[in-house]
Amino acid sequence: MAKEIKTTIKIQLPAGGATPAPPVGTVLGPHGLNLQDFCSKFNEATKDKMGNVIPAEITIYTDRTFTFILKTPPATDLLKKAAGIEKGSGVPQKDKVGKVTKQQIREIAEIKMPDLNADSIEAAMKIIEGTAKNMGIEVKD
Repeated sequence: MAKEIKTTIKIQLPAGGATPAPPVGTVLGPHGLNLQDFCSKFNEATKDKMGNVIPAEITIYTDRTFTFILKTPPATDLLKKAAGIEKGSGVPQKDKVGKVTKQQIREIAEIKMPDLNADSIEAAMKIIEGTAKNMGIEVKD
């Protein structure tokens, strides 16, 4: 028989850098999970992705056990790395803060493809280009 699900939580943590301190403790603590157990499993699963922020979807069961699914890094993080900037523009239509090439957009779209609602790489590239424009990043050919 399948376990009964208590709740599902989404959290974004640095790869290989989860600790029982906040935000992990404040989000998972009230559900009675073993925080150190979660942190060690998350860090082990993400040690090859160091330097990225990794979203995780944690399913918590009524018997206080859990499973988690790792997602791809947020498109904004990948775009900031590609453009070499700290943060997006406060006024993206006026102030441009960086540039990325179509090739970089394609690479980011290929990474994000499993998590995007797109049928083709071209459709995924359009989604990533839209995100770039909303951040004040110019897309060059």
